[in-house]
Amino acid sequence: MGPMSSFFVRVIINGLALAIACWLLPGLDISTPGTGTVSIILGYLFIGLVFGLVNAFIKPIISLLSLPITIITLGLFTVVINAAMLYLTSWISSYTTVNFTIDTFFWTAVFAALIISGVSLVASFLPALSRR
Repeated sequence: MGPMSSFFVRVIINGLALAIACWLLPGLDISTPGTGTVSIILGYLFIGLVFGLVNAFIKPIISLLSLPITIITLGLFTVVINAAMLYLTSWISSYTTVNFTIDTFFWTAVFAALIISGVSLVASFLPALSRR
């Protein structure tokens, strides 16, 4: 699989993980300008793309700067960093026509970060299992 197709698979996995998190958590919502199924799917993919870009460019810097506290908390601070990346994605999306909203940082964003991490982890193992 080439780098471009790997990128598209990652965007689809992010969109799927966001859709599952929005379905499970009442304080998480993605609103699109249209009401059709295609509009909703494209909205999830767009937010998945924004979330992927935030994770690719901003998260490594934040992770490096917060390395001492991450070590002290034995890695648990990574969940807070993931929640902050979701919150940043929400803020960026407020400037677009597709809005990703989080009602509270601590409970909703942290639980969403856990759900998205879990779904992404499972989805990333699926291609490896199919090659066996």
